[in-house]
Amino acid sequence: MSGFGSQVSAVNTRILAGVAIIFSFAVALSVAGGESLPKIKPAPKFTLTKQDGKRLALKDLRGKALAITFIFASCADTCPLLTAKMAGIQNKLGNAFGPQVNFVSITVDPERDTPEVLKRYAEAHKANLAGWAFLTGTSAEIREVAKRYGIYYKKNPRGDVDHTFLTSLVDQNGTLRVQYMGIKFDPDEMLRDILSLVKEAKAR
Repeated sequence: MSGFGSQVSAVNTRILAGVAIIFSFAVALSVAGGESLPKIKPAPKFTLTKQDGKRLALKDLRGKALAITFIFASCADTCPLLTAKMAGIQNKLGNAFGPQVNFVSITVDPERDTPEVLKRYAEAHKANLAGWAFLTGTSAEIREVAKRYGIYYKKNPRGDVDHTFLTSLVDQNGTLRVQYMGIKFDPDEMLRDILSLVKEAKAR
């Protein structure tokens, strides 16, 4: 679920949407001028637990372009759409996916999303686990990581989790380069952005 039931969350949405518009404008300018994506700030660090039970830190993924999303496995509407869109981008990346590009999906429902649950979710969405990690952790770990990445979430009375959708693109040096608000972003635009980071790294 992606809706918010409070005034605070509505304000949060407007703030994040405004930031996303600024980022998109900056990206449009850089692409038009043949320049690289803007550098925002160092990506927030994390160490969480993968779908195979092993721990994974952001620093372990240095040298690869990353797309980081936030989902939960029992979501019946928006999360599956986002994951399907990312799976489509995964397929278009071909041989670059894994060696050069990785995806990271972090749950906002750690109480229910055990590594085993996330592994089944990944398999159901045909995620290539050679380059796509599904992460969980303690409630405190997830709360802190979500906050650092600008994600608001809250479990509603039905047991679903209302949360913001903000996908972060991180370069090979661990720098946050661009963010995409919601799930209606153009997947071809994200694909171009990811490939621009791959090309940028090769040019160094």
